[in-house]
Amino acid sequence: MKRLCIVIAALFLALSPASAMAKTVVVSVNQFVEHPALDAVLKGFQDQLEAEGVAAEYKVHNAQANMGTINQIAQTIAGEKPDMVLAIATPSAQAQAQVIKKAPHMAKVPLLFSAVTDPAGAGLVKDLDHPGGNITGVSDMTPVDKHLAMIKRFVPGMKTVGVVYNSGEANSKTLVQMLRDAGDAMGIAVEEATAARSGDVYQAAKSLVGRADAVYVPTDNTVVAALESLVKVCEQARLPLFAADVDSVPRGCVAALGFDYYKHGLQAGAMAARIFGGADPGATPVEFQKGLSLHLNLGAAAKMGVDVPAELRAEADKIIE
Repeated sequence: MKRLCIVIAALFLALSPASAMAKTVVVSVNQFVEHPALDAVLKGFQDQLEAEGVAAEYKVHNAQANMGTINQIAQTIAGEKPDMVLAIATPSAQAQAQVIKKAPHMAKVPLLFSAVTDPAGAGLVKDLDHPGGNITGVSDMTPVDKHLAMIKRFVPGMKTVGVVYNSGEANSKTLVQMLRDAGDAMGIAVEEATAARSGDVYQAAKSLVGRADAVYVPTDNTVVAALESLVKVCEQARLPLFAADVDSVPRGCVAALGFDYYKHGLQAGAMAARIFGGADPGATPVEFQKGLSLHLNLGAAAKMGVDVPAELRAEADKIIE
């Protein structure tokens, strides 16, 4: 009997979540493009899993904003047969979700998305509280109305705001519509300029000169990847540039009231650890990142002709001289 009890105890330990997490899991990553915000998501995710005691091997794939490459990566990941897929940004999550429908063996592999603005609108989940299937994740839906109100504090006389975005990105279409709605409520017109590729951002930005009092960059991966082109145009035209993510501020934007994408990655990593510990992804509600930080770049403000009010300096969580 004693020997039988020992065997049963050993089996229990072998099947427990803690034991399951002791093995090295394989996480395949489908990242849309390389830029500081999305890179920070991955770093936060990796750091959190390590902190949770989950040993992981990462197979990281980066599409560099090429839609064709995203689909190829999704197929490659299906062949890797990972324990989990991390999709960073909407296009990558959508491509990976399509592969799930065509590759039966992937239907049981958790697909965790991050940096996705509108998971339901992107067709990833039907219900945010009860995702169903094997897909869930963390959304970076941004408070566009608060962003517009912030910009107006820097540019009090603003009548028109310009926005550069990729109309092929579902998240960007959602955010621009939200920007229009917020603008209508505040009496601010929105001028749009689209860029299908990062190489188009410079000309798109040039088209806004003379048509806008300030420029806003939503969490559009195509544009953020080529932010330096936008910064160059805005410096030359002394046109104030604002961002939705704080990682864009040190790169040359005047300010951002946004999320810390490293923390976004930490939140996604904590969710992944729970799933590796036995949580059902289909029953794990989609989470939204909370907490906004105001970051200022005084050098960028000077180059773009913006006088930063003292009260905004006092409110800032971080100031770059």
